[in-house]
Amino acid sequence: MDRVYVTGLSMGGYGTWALAGDYADRFAAIAPICGGGTRQHARRIAQAKIPTWVFHGAKDTTVPIEESQRLVAFLEKFNGDVAFTVYPEAGHDSWTETYENPDFFNWLLSHKRGTTA
Repeated sequence: MDRVYVTGLSMGGYGTWALAGDYADRFAAIAPICGGGTRQHARRIAQAKIPTWVFHGAKDTTVPIEESQRLVAFLEKFNGDVAFTVYPEAGHDSWTETYENPDFFNWLLSHKRGTTA
C-alpha cells in the first residue's frame, strides 16, 4: 500500500486537501485540482513531505485561484514538496488538461509513500 494517491477536482480538490491532511501517513502523492482547504491540513501535508502537485485555472470564477495560491504558499513556507500549475486561459475546468497529460500520471507513479521511486 505504498502507492496510494489522492486527486480530486472542485469539491474533490477540497476533499484531497482534507484527506491528505487528516491521513498524511497514507498517501504517496496528492494532486488537488481547483480546490482549497485549511492551513492546518497544508501544514500536516508539508510536515509529512507528501509530494503535492496543485492545478488551477487562472480564470476560475467558481473556486478563486487564491484558494490554491494560499495553500501552495503555506506548503512552501514549511518546505513542502509542492509544484503548482496554473492554466492561464482555463476557468473552472482545469481537470481536463491535467488528466489528459501523461506527465501527470508519470509524476504520480514516480512516488511511493515515504520515498520517491
